[in-house]
Amino acid sequence: MIYKTISLNGKQIHYQDEGQGDKVLVLLHGFLNSLEIWSTYVYSYMRDMRVIAIDLPGHGRTDNFDSVHTMDFMADVVKVVLDTAKVEQCVMLGHSMGGYVTLAFAEKYPYMLRGFGLLHSQAMADNNEVVKRRLETIDVAKINRPGFILDFVTGLFDESKRNTLHSEIKEVGDISIETSLESIEAAQRGMADRPDRLTVLENADMPVLFIYGKNDPRIPIEMAVAQATLPSYSEIMLLDKVGHLSFIEERDFVKPRIKNFVYSCYL
Repeated sequence: MIYKTISLNGKQIHYQDEGQGDKVLVLLHGFLNSLEIWSTYVYSYMRDMRVIAIDLPGHGRTDNFDSVHTMDFMADVVKVVLDTAKVEQCVMLGHSMGGYVTLAFAEKYPYMLRGFGLLHSQAMADNNEVVKRRLETIDVAKINRPGFILDFVTGLFDESKRNTLHSEIKEVGDISIETSLESIEAAQRGMADRPDRLTVLENADMPVLFIYGKNDPRIPIEMAVAQATLPSYSEIMLLDKVGHLSFIEERDFVKPRIKNFVYSCYL
């Protein structure tokens, strides 16, 4: 596998660049995760397209840059990686926090996208209640970081699947436990500070893919469906008995859907 590191402001950014061809898929992970969360997707897709997976700031093997990692800053980091990799256009897919970064990227650099997708993510800014919960999350992590991470990861999976996906839960937990307290705080403050980006969806002149679990505790299904109607061209995939990690919980359904979406963006 081809892992690469580049330097930005004296810090290291880590990413994976596999496959080749004119079709390029960029994968952005969610909070506490890393590019390793996409491993089965990268290995599957790399035979048919170029796949770039990035460790976002403070996650995986990418350094922590500041006390707050805004979504705009993370989007700029993604832009640096793509410029270094000589990618002029791509399809970008972001899970949860990675979806917020994808929306920031789509707002700042729309000319670089053939299409984009949101997995368990959405375009509205946090309301006061959610901002309060994010700040409380930081306090909980300060008291017991490992315990917080274990509870957080378990809660991402639909309750009906937790008894059958032990190895998957462990794998996500092993990835997440590497996230430092400083990075947890920087990401949570960055997400709490993000602006509303519904206009990015409304003004999108490219295909947009939405994938959600019907039992996602973080994204109400009504919100998901409402936002999926905003772009001129959109596709939505709703999965029953799925929580916040559809691409792991129902990999056999999600994997071909993403691949077909990428192909459709290059027609």
